[in-house]
Amino acid sequence: MEPYRLQLKVRDYECDMQGIVNNSVYQNFLEHARHEFLIAKNMNFAEITRLGIHLVVTRVEIDYLKPLVSGDEFYVTARCERKGRLRFVFHQEIYRQSDNTKMLSAIVTGTSINENGRPIKTDLLGAICE
Repeated sequence: MEPYRLQLKVRDYECDMQGIVNNSVYQNFLEHARHEFLIAKNMNFAEITRLGIHLVVTRVEIDYLKPLVSGDEFYVTARCERKGRLRFVFHQEIYRQSDNTKMLSAIVTGTSINENGRPIKTDLLGAICE
């Protein structure tokens, strides 16, 4: 299955004094793509939360390969894989649009918890990671 793909463009304020995207901003790009991934699957993150299911990130591994700079157009990919009864893993990458150069590779692990912070099994993970 082809991974989900979201087009974005680097804005000036996302860059640090060196003129490159600040390392923390990449996590915003990744999270935005995951939320849009859910929308593409007809799921609303806020509605899922109102149902008492909290999808939370438990681990992020990022390999910064090359920097993006102001004005770069890029796309973020997202592919979900279910890991056991309680965990899911997003495999994500960021590519510069102009030459399809991979700029970043990430593995984002998460789980679903209830309002008390306890892990819960939900069929929702199957729908997200199908």
